[in-house]
Amino acid sequence: MEAFENKLNLIKERIKDIEKPLILELGVKEGRSTKMFLEVCDQNDGNLISIDVLDYSKVSSNPKWKFIHSSDDNFEYTNQFIEKKVDVLFIDSLHEPNHIRKVFYNYFNFVKVNGLIFIDDVIWLPYVKDGYRDNDFIETINRLTFNKILEIFNSNKDNFTLDMNFSASGLAIMKKIGNHLNNEKKIVNRLFSLKNILKKFYKPKPKN
Repeated sequence: MEAFENKLNLIKERIKDIEKPLILELGVKEGRSTKMFLEVCDQNDGNLISIDVLDYSKVSSNPKWKFIHSSDDNFEYTNQFIEKKVDVLFIDSLHEPNHIRKVFYNYFNFVKVNGLIFIDDVIWLPYVKDGYRDNDFIETINRLTFNKILEIFNSNKDNFTLDMNFSASGLAIMKKIGNHLNNEKKIVNRLFSLKNILKKFYKPKPKN
């Protein structure tokens, strides 16, 4: 709980000075992020659109909030509600790398140049064996998500910046700087290449 609140505070600090922001939130859950975003909207005369497959329409009655009851990858339905470019995109719905890839590529198109994108739960360190949140499944899925984000960034360094916050389950922080996304580019890991493996066993003898 405290770790998530810290991440929300980090996000709030990054967006608090945006005038009349339009914020798009994928995933409402208990509404903690929703309420934080609405605080910013109230302060800066902004608006929030939230999308979730579960019905969280009663989380708030704030007139600055529009809730869309839908899966966030039902683009034919959800895209029609986004009538102008958004300043902030927050992705915290289904934590699965292919889903994140899918929604990222769709909703990136709706983000303004210089707009901010946040993706929650991208770090695996707390979940490793004997870690304080030891959990094999979450470790694996967060590792895969982290790698997927790096693959997307690997072919899009001219389209967005990327910072990784390693607190708790982590947060990817991006700034959009280009309008077109290229397909992700696999990153070849040479750590376990035959050449590097052989180096471990066949070290050159020191010269006399």
